[in-house]
Amino acid sequence: MRHLYQCPMRWADLDLLGHVNNVVYVDYLQEARVDLMRSLFPAPAGVQDDLADGVVVVRHEVTYLAPLTLTLRPVSIECWVTEVRAASFTMAYEVFHDDPGSDGGRHVYLRATTLLTPYVFETERPRRLRPDERATLEPYVEPAIGIPAAPLPSVDRTVGHRYPLHVRFSDVDVYRHVNNVKYFEYFQESRVRLMDDLTRGTAAAESGPGFVVVQTDVDYRRPILLRPEPYDVWAEIARVGTRSMTLESEIADGETLLARSRVTLVFYDPDTGRSTEPTAAMRDVLAGATRTS
Repeated sequence: MRHLYQCPMRWADLDLLGHVNNVVYVDYLQEARVDLMRSLFPAPAGVQDDLADGVVVVRHEVTYLAPLTLTLRPVSIECWVTEVRAASFTMAYEVFHDDPGSDGGRHVYLRATTLLTPYVFETERPRRLRPDERATLEPYVEPAIGIPAAPLPSVDRTVGHRYPLHVRFSDVDVYRHVNNVKYFEYFQESRVRLMDDLTRGTAAAESGPGFVVVQTDVDYRRPILLRPEPYDVWAEIARVGTRSMTLESEIADGETLLARSRVTLVFYDPDTGRSTEPTAAMRDVLAGATRTS
């Protein structure tokens, strides 16, 4: 069984290409997930000991399939459960519009999974799923097909690019932690700064292809809290292909790892709406900054 959520779109969801920004999709997923959990586990306001308000995200794996542009019609999100374990469960999502002329009767923009664990915020510790919670989730289970992704590798901070991350008051959720969606925004800000620092003053900074995100995986290790001092976001280019590149990043507080990510980007020609090869100048810059191992 799957849960269907109709998510309204906003003008502010769009990026410079006129597409829904990759970060905003993760916000859509959160809205659908919360809607499902609150329908399954209704509780009085302020109660945070069940799955409606007492879970934390451990990992996101997000695959972007097609650009989504602004429409007055809400975008549909189906969500379901793929696995239930002793102290965690995994949810899957599909973001789409109904399209009778397409394969399967829908135009799919994104597929994703989220690993979650029940959490007691008063003690700041995870807990096991209760039998009644497992029984409530069971009707929504559809076993996943495929191999789980491996843990994300570390970044070599001696050569990686450093971006100072200042947490804003609005980044923090009701649990006094930075919301999981904001991590995608932090990695995006670091990525934009990295590319600007690499290309500034070079021929690669002149007109050429842009980038679109096709895959983002994020591992959450420790909560990020509001404070005046910045955290560090370290990033490096792991691979440059014919039409794509992979960046690996991590957020740290000194030597303490807070989160890791891997992002695959495709070089994109906004005039044709298709992938393309980077210019020779851009490839030279990226190749010079690519990690060697």
